[in-house]
Amino acid sequence: MKMRKGYQYAITPTQQQAQKIEQNIGCARFIYNKLLEDKIKYYETNKKSIRLTPAPYKSEYPFLKDADSMALTNAQINLETAFKKFSDEPKIGFPKFKCKHKCRASYTTNRVNNNIRITESDQNHRMYIKLPKLGEVKIKLHRLPQGSLKSVTVFRQADKYYVSILFEEEIEISKCPIIKGIGLDYSQKELYVNSEGNHCGYPHYYRVSERKLARENRKLSKMKKGSNNYIKQKAKIAKLHLHIANQRKDFLHKESRKIANSYDYVAVEDIDMKALSQALHLAKNLLDNGFGMFRKMLEYKLEEQGKVLVKVDKWYASTQICHQCGSKQKMELKERQYICPKCGYEADRDENAAKNLREEGKRILESI
Repeated sequence: MKMRKGYQYAITPTQQQAQKIEQNIGCARFIYNKLLEDKIKYYETNKKSIRLTPAPYKSEYPFLKDADSMALTNAQINLETAFKKFSDEPKIGFPKFKCKHKCRASYTTNRVNNNIRITESDQNHRMYIKLPKLGEVKIKLHRLPQGSLKSVTVFRQADKYYVSILFEEEIEISKCPIIKGIGLDYSQKELYVNSEGNHCGYPHYYRVSERKLARENRKLSKMKKGSNNYIKQKAKIAKLHLHIANQRKDFLHKESRKIANSYDYVAVEDIDMKALSQALHLAKNLLDNGFGMFRKMLEYKLEEQGKVLVKVDKWYASTQICHQCGSKQKMELKERQYICPKCGYEADRDENAAKNLREEGKRILESI
């Protein structure tokens, strides 16, 4: 089967290349907003939708001719995808305009006729990635994946530039026999508690740095907006956020790899993470531990080994069912110990839920 995987690398563009990257990012954002604006106007006038492309706008806005054409095309595709998602699921919300200072600073370009390739310099043995409109850019290539290169997303985080390269590889995956499984119950404090009674012990990187972030944000609020000191302070805060995000990602990668290598199937509750994060008292912990990201990592790491992530229905009452006898009782969120009134079984609330998830996951797999 064909599997697509993304790999992220740091790049070191020259000053001229960095300016070109920013131009491509700006043009991609501009065409996205312009297409959205014109689609809205057309619908208001004609009461029907229209499919627009970037090409006609190049004569009206000549600066678009200097941008990577595939970056503009992908901006259009992203807009069409946003409309389709809204059409399929209105609660997602109508497509929004992209703000320069709030949206992700990125653009995507596709490989056409070998216009994107990774090369090595004969003189200094440095690695480069050739990109449209940029030429050869230095890349910190710590590993070269197998497969064919499909597309590249160039993005900026804080004051650093990166590329996320999508490779497609033909791989053989043999299904792993479903013998050893584990259940993971989401925990605000621990990330998860598993069916073997182990707590993840998540370090809470954001919470640890919260005071420092608050202090740096207070400094920023006292500075004149747009001044050199304001720009420097804003960059400092962005670097701190990036450091926290990298710490979190590193922990989640290691934790998900450990679980994927140890079990044949993993059962988790199919929680709506976005809806849960909107609860004010849960938002910070949820966004800090990144359980949604953890599930995605776990899913693809299991899949590439022929293993399975089982998402148990969110309405399955894993916390209310006694793992020992199967009886059910209502529990308040503040109750942390499960005590069965019928058989006397006693366990940590989350551990009991994780055991139920493991058994329900096994039942689902056996019924397929």
